[in-house]
Amino acid sequence: MPMIQSKICGNVDSKKRDALKSELGKAISILGKPESYLMLSIEDNQDLYFGGRRLEKGAYVEVKLLGTVNAESSDRMTEKICAIFKSVLDIPGDSIYVSYWGTPNWGYNGGNF
Repeated sequence: MPMIQSKICGNVDSKKRDALKSELGKAISILGKPESYLMLSIEDNQDLYFGGRRLEKGAYVEVKLLGTVNAESSDRMTEKICAIFKSVLDIPGDSIYVSYWGTPNWGYNGGNF
């Protein structure tokens, strides 16, 4: 039931998409969630601005999950997400925002968990 949505400056080719899918799939365990329920959305060629300037390389990442978001785990997850985006897309950590959203209700396959 976790969902990771990424808005990314620039083009992300299929090889890099696969690398993001693989690495984020491993990383979701930091939040105690299984990769088997992870859904990803990768939106590339986005115009992102930070501090009044257009970013050449940047990303906004939303992590949504069932339940509450643990501060310690989300801190470790942010560190891992920034490392993944640096490694795969060469985006520096100071050009990445990560937000976390927890919800008590999550629907799947005609019902809620």
